[in-house]
Amino acid sequence: MTILIKIFQFLLSLSILVIIHEFGHFIFAKLFKTRVEKFYLFFDPWFSLFKRKIGETEYGVGWVPLGGYVKISGMIDESMDKEQMKQPPQPHEFRSKTSGQRLLIMTGGVLFNFILALLIYVSVLYVWGETYLPTANVKYGIVTDSVGYSIGLRNGDKILSVDNQTIENFAEITSDIVLNNRKTIQVGRDGEVVNIDIPVEYIAQMLKGNGKIEVRRPFSPYIISAFQKKSPGKVAGLLVGDEVIEIIASLIPGTESIAH
Repeated sequence: MTILIKIFQFLLSLSILVIIHEFGHFIFAKLFKTRVEKFYLFFDPWFSLFKRKIGETEYGVGWVPLGGYVKISGMIDESMDKEQMKQPPQPHEFRSKTSGQRLLIMTGGVLFNFILALLIYVSVLYVWGETYLPTANVKYGIVTDSVGYSIGLRNGDKILSVDNQTIENFAEITSDIVLNNRKTIQVGRDGEVVNIDIPVEYIAQMLKGNGKIEVRRPFSPYIISAFQKKSPGKVAGLLVGDEVIEIIASLIPGTESIAH
């Protein structure tokens, strides 16, 4: 059943893309008074599942679900109607139009697919918006490593600004420091504002993946309820029901240990 649903979803999405793409060719052809002989979803060799002629255009659904097409008078297309091309150009044919009009008719499909993608993107942003963590909402402060410690950052510091400029999106702090060659970080610590200088060496370390500034999350209470089959914690002696109150991370030799 799942496979059938996925096949249906694939065909539905393909149908939407094909219809929009071919409609792009169709609308420009009509705009420039070019005759559209056929407008088909999917290909129809030998027979079609459905067809109906409205005006000068035959609309239909083929049985080979691999795309679709519009047949425009005076234009060699999927139908390869070479006989028509042997006749003198008619005013309603593609080949009698200006080069600019022919270009728009040919690229109309791609243009409409681009517009569709843009509309989908705008709709997604409108409905769900852009999700990010505001710096002001990082209530438990940051977690850093030994490189961050070396310039004065501490676990639990709350980033207030960088070069006295507020960074709204917490995830952009690191890239802002690197890309804009920032000089200072202002943090809140124990009710005070601490100004931390950023040496050039720190930025070089950040480019290597060090000097991390990450969100510090509340740790306790953390009570062990179960173990995986291969658990280093269980081997080390932890038991179900134990409450973990602190982890000491040993860092590079010669630096202090940090309690998280």
